[in-house]
Amino acid sequence: MKPLVILNVVGLTPALLPLAPRLCQLASKPMAGVFPAVTMTAQASMLTGVAPRDHGVVGNSWYWRDLGEVRNWVQSNALLHAEPLYRTAARLAQQRGQPFSCAKMFWWFNQGSGCDISATPKPHYGSDGSKAFDILTEPPELANELAAKLGAFPFASFWGPRAGLPSSDWIARATAHVVSTHKPTLTLCYLPHLDYDLQRKGAAAETARLVAEVDACAALVLDAAAKTGAAVLVVSEYGIEPVSLPVYLNRVLRTAGFLRTRLGPYGEMLDPTTSRAFAVCDHQAAHIYVARTQDVQPVQKLLDGTQGVGWVLNRAQQSELQLDHANSGELVALAKPGAWFAYPYWQHDAQAPDFARSVDIHRKPGYDPCELFMDGSVAAVAGTLLRKKLGFRYRFRTCPLDASLVRGSHGAAPSSPQQGPLIACSDPTALPDAPSMLDVKSIALRLLG
Repeated sequence: MKPLVILNVVGLTPALLPLAPRLCQLASKPMAGVFPAVTMTAQASMLTGVAPRDHGVVGNSWYWRDLGEVRNWVQSNALLHAEPLYRTAARLAQQRGQPFSCAKMFWWFNQGSGCDISATPKPHYGSDGSKAFDILTEPPELANELAAKLGAFPFASFWGPRAGLPSSDWIARATAHVVSTHKPTLTLCYLPHLDYDLQRKGAAAETARLVAEVDACAALVLDAAAKTGAAVLVVSEYGIEPVSLPVYLNRVLRTAGFLRTRLGPYGEMLDPTTSRAFAVCDHQAAHIYVARTQDVQPVQKLLDGTQGVGWVLNRAQQSELQLDHANSGELVALAKPGAWFAYPYWQHDAQAPDFARSVDIHRKPGYDPCELFMDGSVAAVAGTLLRKKLGFRYRFRTCPLDASLVRGSHGAAPSSPQQGPLIACSDPTALPDAPSMLDVKSIALRLLG
């Protein structure tokens, strides 16, 4: 097989591509996305070549009915109910008696992927609630190899109030090192830089600077690919568009008597097992899980009349978006342009759960872009950091509760193809006339040969 590097430049759109001098040298086209237009669903669709109704990854978060819990950002490759690109390529290479290896650098579904080389963020969690940042690699010694070459992965810049360029720069340099030294057949690289300020600031973001920065990161990988003779395929997951209206679906459901909470010493907790209906909010999309069949139509009518809600789809209507999977909610809501769905379910901030004011992506029952902002003084943060270093119990309270701060979002259909995802390639003949995310796997297999 011939070498191939796939770059996932999150948030890059056809409209932004001219601001990227290296990436715009590749042949490119707008690419039809999937719904919801969020990271895990988009990556699952590109890797497997099938729609969410078949691969089962219906968002970054969904309700696990058999556990009675909402789970977010789960990394297991076993979530994919269809064969991903790297396993298909490995199987074909074995059938042909050809060598094959894959490096998966920060793409999702890394745990248990079977890839020869991989790196993904994975903190260590102590029994006292403490957390130590780290990455999980295959082989395990790759972590030390990369740290010796590049320093420790700047985890705080991957997500949270300090999220920004250092994480994408490190990932790009790590990928370039792996491509140059290990020479995998297939390399997948994830560059998240545009995801941060475009959500924080929307139309007010310094877009030209941001795109130039991620282009410089991509150039490091492009140069390494060129030296090894690898073809290059560039994809993105979605475009980020301006928003100004947070919509609190769970508060609407609670006021109407559908959602229940449990009050305890750490604030109010959502009780999904006794709620008649609740929403798992994911940017501009939300899965609404309705326990009783007789409540589906009343909940649909209630949400249809909520300001900022564009559509509420029942199971039959979800089939038109190829989202009719058992993991989906009985209803799926899409926000109107300019709106997005905020997860809070509490009515008064004094009753917010303790995790609401922290960067805590796995505990919150939905996505919270407020984690990209800083609340509280530098002195307070420094004091908490000191407690952590001294070994005392600590909790960072940096996350504001004001969802109106968020100025960019995604998840619904783009306002135009120029504002949606794209695909670009070093071989112009490899791109079909009207590419879709479901074509990425087959395009990659053709490039591999």
